[in-house]
Amino acid sequence: MERFDRIWVNVQLATMVPGAPDRGEIRDGALAVRDGRIAWLGPRAQLPGEAVEIHDGAGGWILPGLIDCHTHLVFAGERCGEFEERLEGVPYAEIARRGGGIRRTVDGTRAASEEELHRLARARLHRLVDEGVTTVEIKSGYGLDIETELRMLRVARALGRDRDVSVATSFLGAHAFPAELDRAAYVDLVCGPMLDLVAEEGLADAVDAFCETIAFSPEETERVFQAAKAKGLPVKLHADQISDSGGAALAARYGALSCDHVEYTSEAGVRAMAAAGTVAVLLPGAFYLLRERQRPPVELLRRFAVPMAVATDANPGSSPLLSPLLAMNLACVLFGLTPYEALLGMTAHAARALGLAADRGTLEVGKRADFCLWRISRPAELCYWMGFGSGLLAERVVAGRPSAPAGPALA
Repeated sequence: MERFDRIWVNVQLATMVPGAPDRGEIRDGALAVRDGRIAWLGPRAQLPGEAVEIHDGAGGWILPGLIDCHTHLVFAGERCGEFEERLEGVPYAEIARRGGGIRRTVDGTRAASEEELHRLARARLHRLVDEGVTTVEIKSGYGLDIETELRMLRVARALGRDRDVSVATSFLGAHAFPAELDRAAYVDLVCGPMLDLVAEEGLADAVDAFCETIAFSPEETERVFQAAKAKGLPVKLHADQISDSGGAALAARYGALSCDHVEYTSEAGVRAMAAAGTVAVLLPGAFYLLRERQRPPVELLRRFAVPMAVATDANPGSSPLLSPLLAMNLACVLFGLTPYEALLGMTAHAARALGLAADRGTLEVGKRADFCLWRISRPAELCYWMGFGSGLLAERVVAGRPSAPAGPALA
């Protein structure tokens, strides 16, 4: 008889393995953990061992821990005034051209100490954790100088050490252009000294860029990708958010982990993503707040079997969203995803968007034991309720150990 560290019984399991029969659901199941990994799962009647610690799930559902694969959690300041302007009809692109948008957050972030950035980001991370997030991606991109970009990434790394959550970091120096440098000089800085130091300190798991009419051109973006590849770092891209700049196809040529936003991506771009195995990350929070009308090409993505992830895009300007469950709800209501697709988007496909699919994102033997026990009658409830996220969460498990509640947010 096998011995496990912990066993969960009296549970329903949704493995979220893409393409699994019956959507990967196992009724009256059990799940066993050993050494931080899933050691066994299946019908409770077939449980092959015992453990000192047994958890009764009271009939709840176990799903993989949620993965928020696109966030900008580390920043200082707020942009509520721009929210008011947009409600009065001023376009996002116009606000950016007038020196608002990302540059406004850059000013606040540059002025903040590392301790202040950590305190603010930790409070935001609490909210994601309270709704079942066990892995989160955090980008830089609000520094636009060497010192602040490194500071942001150090804070992101520290957040992964002081909370029971895994943090994947992305270097997003190519987010916007600082006021003090011309375009060519800044691209040189990003591709040279800035990326050199990021790589030297091991601060980034990937390199991101914003390829758009109000940001970096395809040619500038390609230079960033070439520099990243020279450092052995994978790439991803904010692509085709407000126009079809060919960003998705460009990213696919470099084997990008993901293309994010993709509202204006063409069929050619979708075909390129499919061929490259690139994930489309859908960001309904920004779509909602900016009151966009061009939806991502979901039918094309389905037709060409491009995996669709869903993320909060938590940021101060276009998506001040700190609820992964609401992000899934919005993906269903605004983009037409099914609840099952949205759940895949926050688990299996989100893991793939971070290059972590071999380690997490599904309930499978050998994978990291990151999962959540939910007080729900069916998995689709996680995409249904709005504003009741933490009330649905019965238990959050990280690397096989039940995790303490986040507690009150730090102000």
